[in-house]
Amino acid sequence: MEPELHPDLEPLAFLLGDWEGAGVGGYPTIESFRFGQEISFSHIGKPYLIYTSRTWRLDEEGNLADPLARETGYWRAHPGGKVELVLAHPTGIAEIYVGQAAFNRVELITDVVARTETAKDYTAGKRLYGLIGEDLGYAYDMAAEGQGLQSHLSAQLKRVS
Repeated sequence: MEPELHPDLEPLAFLLGDWEGAGVGGYPTIESFRFGQEISFSHIGKPYLIYTSRTWRLDEEGNLADPLARETGYWRAHPGGKVELVLAHPTGIAEIYVGQAAFNRVELITDVVARTETAKDYTAGKRLYGLIGEDLGYAYDMAAEGQGLQSHLSAQLKRVS
């Protein structure tokens, strides 16, 4: 039996489900690349979404190749569409984002970034998620490796469940 959606999650309800698709990435310190991605958003009736994401590099023919990034976390919803996102990465980085959700769109910016001693230099991020027709689109800007906040990833994903 599916739990009832917590009322504070209503502005984030458009995210629920499993999504798959492709995107492009780049940054001044790396070569541009194409990637495939799976994202999942679920809930258990509490005022948060459970989130996982994994990506793979795409080869010349568009087939999944080497694994790239993974992240997992919780999208915490508050009255009035306020959102806190708590993320953990296996690369030794943890982030807390704050933002706002409204009209099938969420915009978030880092409030806190914590890194382990061996993690790469990463200082800030900004994320925008929203529906493009029936698809989920997003853009991710980051500040890392001595660079200021700038475009890093964007993708368009289709709902698969």
